[in-house]
Amino acid sequence: MKIKSYAALAAGQALELYEYEAGALGAEEVEVEVEYCGVCHSDLSMIDNEWGISQFPTIAGHEVIGRVAALGEAAQTKGLKIGQRVGIGWTAKSCQHCDACINGEQVNCQQGSTPTILNHGGFAEKLRADWQWVIPLPESLDAASAGPLLCGGITVFKPLLMSNITATSRVGVIGIGGLGHIAIKILRAMGAEVVAFSSTPAKKQSILDMGADEVVNSRDPEALKALAGRFDLIISTVAVDLDWQPYFNALAPQGKFHTVGAVMKPFQVSAFDLIMGDKAITGSSTGSPGQLRSLLKLASRRDIAPKVEFFPMSKINDALDHVRAGKADFRVVLKADF
Repeated sequence: MKIKSYAALAAGQALELYEYEAGALGAEEVEVEVEYCGVCHSDLSMIDNEWGISQFPTIAGHEVIGRVAALGEAAQTKGLKIGQRVGIGWTAKSCQHCDACINGEQVNCQQGSTPTILNHGGFAEKLRADWQWVIPLPESLDAASAGPLLCGGITVFKPLLMSNITATSRVGVIGIGGLGHIAIKILRAMGAEVVAFSSTPAKKQSILDMGADEVVNSRDPEALKALAGRFDLIISTVAVDLDWQPYFNALAPQGKFHTVGAVMKPFQVSAFDLIMGDKAITGSSTGSPGQLRSLLKLASRRDIAPKVEFFPMSKINDALDHVRAGKADFRVVLKADF
């Protein structure tokens, strides 16, 4: 069967209508009819081949909400039903049998997991993924705004799980954009104390309204210095190099500085900054199917919704330009209109 999509035919090019032959549905695969698809900076990186792994034509899009349209033979017994609303995030396939997969860390599949974008993504009328990566959407969750939870959301939720964050924890979030604002909402729902680091003073009230207990100007050295020894965890969502030393100093004993932003320069930290206080620098990518399910359940129970603005998918190049220019009101979601 043929599937209509919007694809980049070469690196950096505007997307064009593109129809591809999907072939027979695999035994483990689920075909999903796209209703909504978020736009992530990772989509732009793949379209521009910034990471050197893109394959053209590239069909990006990995924050998909839609309905099950078809089930492969093996997928028919995995609890999914035709017409059921589901989500698909960054990952489309994993081997299911390596040690990482068996241990529930499918995102670290030792045989090599397949990103949704390299499997033909959600800037299309339909897409496919293996059944375990097709995540049931709780009925009470708003389908239109839920897509960014499947990438931006899980990216900031996983560090909280890795660090055993609870209602008694103190957590800092650097960069209150597409990822950071979701982190604040999740931490607020979990009851943790959350401090936002932002370089834009005009955002202060809106950040407080999201649930931050405090907003610190990240360009104020004295304000940063006053936070020494405070945080159990600091999550950095930014992809630019900063003076990281004040944030390392702000960690409490056994505190962690955790990056989910793809900073291209190495972090500079002395051994004693880690040794004194048993501190650590950590990082993570996206999450496992189980972690994705947990996040959607939490979002449903605590009414966590990313702040989004909508474009019809037929205006996808306008949407991408909007994100490139830094004009997005936190997250952009495309509504399929093929």
